Amino acid sequence: MPAKNFPEKGELVVCTVDKAKGFGAFVTLEEYPDLQGFIHIKEVAPGWIKNIRNHVKAGQRVVCKVMDVERSKDSVDLSLKRVNEHQRRNKIQQWKNESKAENLLRIVADRLDEDFETCLEEFGYDLVEKYGSLYEAFEEVAYDEETLKNDGFTGDWADCFVEVAQENIVIPYVTITGYVELFLPASNGIEHIKNALKAIEKDGNDVTVQVKYVSAPLYRVDVTAPDYKLAESELRDMAEQGVSYIEEHGGTGCFKREIE
Repeated sequence: MPAKNFPEKGELVVCTVDKAKGFGAFVTLEEYPDLQGFIHIKEVAPGWIKNIRNHVKAGQRVVCKVMDVERSKDSVDLSLKRVNEHQRRNKIQQWKNESKAENLLRIVADRLDEDFETCLEEFGYDLVEKYGSLYEAFEEVAYDEETLKNDGFTGDWADCFVEVAQENIVIPYVTITGYVELFLPASNGIEHIKNALKAIEKDGNDVTVQVKYVSAPLYRVDVTAPDYKLAESELRDMAEQGVSYIEEHGGTGCFKREIE
C-alpha cells in the first residue's frame, strides 16, 4: 500500500468540515485523500467563542493553515483564524485551477487511450516541474500553442495536450490606460500627428493598443493584454514609438502614465 501523503507545517490547505463540536471541528483535507485534520476551538476565530457552529458548520469548505503534523497518528492540527481573506481567495482559486487541470489531463488520457496515472508519469510530472503546476502548463499552452515545442517537450501526447488546452482554457485579459501628448505646430502637423497615433496603435493576436482623442494635444492609450506586466511593457513601448515619430518630424511629445 503506498505511503500516505501529508502536508507541510505552515502550508495552506483546502478542507471540508465533517463535524463541529464544542471543542473543535473535524475536517477532510481535499488535497490529501483519506486524511483528516482537526481545528481546535481556539484556532477557529479570534476571541472567545460561545458556539463553534456560529463559525463553522458541517459541509462548509474552508482554508486552513497547517500548525502541526503527527504522521504516526495520521494527525494534522489546523488553524482557521490564521488565514486572511486574501490568502483564502488565492488558495481556493489555486485549488479550483488544479482540480480543473486534473480533469483536463484525464480528457487528454482518454483521447490518447492511456491511463491517467500513465500520463502523469510520462509527461505530467515533468510539466509541473517546468511550469510550476499542471494548470499553468495548460494555461501557457492555451496562450501559445508552440510552448511545449519551444521548451523541448515532444511526443504523440503534445498535440493532444495543446488541443485540450485551447478547447478549455480561457486566457484572462487586462486593460490598462496611459496618455501621450503630441505637439507639432507646422502646417503639416496634423498629418504627422495622425501618423504618430497610427504608430502607437496595434491589433495583434495577444495585445491590442487603441488610441482615443481626449483634447488636443492629449490622447488616451488603452492596452489590452494577457497580464499586467506585458500590458505595461506594450503601453510604454508603443507610446514611445508615437513620441519618437513626432520628434523625428520636428515636434515634441511625452508619455504620461496618468493625467496630473
